[in-house]
Amino acid sequence: MAVEFVFEDGKILVKDLISIQALDRGFFGVYPQEKKVLMELTPQEALYLLDVRGASCFQNGHKMGFNELAEKFEDKKFLAKYFCFKDWRDRGIIARPVKEASGNYGRSPVEKYPSMDFAAPKVGAKGLFFFDDLLSVIDEEKTGLELYERDWFGQWGTYKAKKHGRNLKLDAYETLFLSKHGGYRLANSTAVKLAKEAVARRSDFTSLYEVYEDLRLRGFILKTGFKFGTHFRLYFPGAKPKSDDEGKQGAQSDWMHSKHVIQVFPRESKMLISEWARAIRVAHGVKKTFILAIAGKKREKRGELDFLLYHRNHGQIENPKADKPKFFMLALSEEEEIGGEELAQAIEKSREHGLDLILSICDRETAVTHYRVKRIELKKSKFEYYEIEWMQP
Repeated sequence: MAVEFVFEDGKILVKDLISIQALDRGFFGVYPQEKKVLMELTPQEALYLLDVRGASCFQNGHKMGFNELAEKFEDKKFLAKYFCFKDWRDRGIIARPVKEASGNYGRSPVEKYPSMDFAAPKVGAKGLFFFDDLLSVIDEEKTGLELYERDWFGQWGTYKAKKHGRNLKLDAYETLFLSKHGGYRLANSTAVKLAKEAVARRSDFTSLYEVYEDLRLRGFILKTGFKFGTHFRLYFPGAKPKSDDEGKQGAQSDWMHSKHVIQVFPRESKMLISEWARAIRVAHGVKKTFILAIAGKKREKRGELDFLLYHRNHGQIENPKADKPKFFMLALSEEEEIGGEELAQAIEKSREHGLDLILSICDRETAVTHYRVKRIELKKSKFEYYEIEWMQP
């Protein structure tokens, strides 16, 4: 027997006892009354049952189609929410209304990164800043080589061939950092002028520099992430551009490869979902961990979430009657923009309940890709950092 429900007074109600029992076993619906003689469905649940399960919906005896029912609900990202919900339920796992969340479930593991206090070296040599290129050059060999080999500032010689050239090239972030913390002086500029020029060239320079500075002071090494479609690639404290075995017989390589890349997402900015997802895919394809750095001051706002998700445990399907939820879902579409503040607030709301956030992105063919957001614990840091990884539910 197919499930039947009705649309009355803006609500989707199930009145037939057999339909109620069948839906209850499948973890659909809620009971607006104490006695379980009436069930209410969310729009996504009702449309899923119409679309996939062969259910029927009536209004005053008239049988409604998918579009006719969907038209009754004006909601932001309506189809994205529906297709993300559908994808989760199609996998046999449960998605429930966000309002059912209560307390802290303690199911959000924290990724702990090593850090150490870093004191910038004092730079005795002067450099020259090239404004069109946003690079500075130190041509004093001893100073440049020490900065490169000891603390991995800049690029000595040529990339992956340090003996091919005798100058140290520093990007704008490294130049400004050493100017502020290491007394590095420029023959033709100042730190203030440099920063002003960089902001004129790219409006997000301040946010990127603040993240660079925050992580450098924690001992991390940051280099350009251009090849991977991100702002920076990241090395953990102690990393150097050459191995300690360089020059020894049998040494394979003198180059250290990064395992992490960083995208800076200021709270006040917005980004097209498709561009952002592409960067995550590139990182995943080259086996690098994608890190999101959320820069800027927190605002007193409440994050919006779309669904409370149950998952699997040792091969078994978790459910609301026996288990705790595992994630929250934020449903997005390929063509929309997401704001840094919007994302930060969604992550914060998930953290309050001790759950990780799943970013579910519906593309133009209605296929859905899921990304899991995991918090990084970094002592003394003033910003928030998150690992974002592609996941197969």
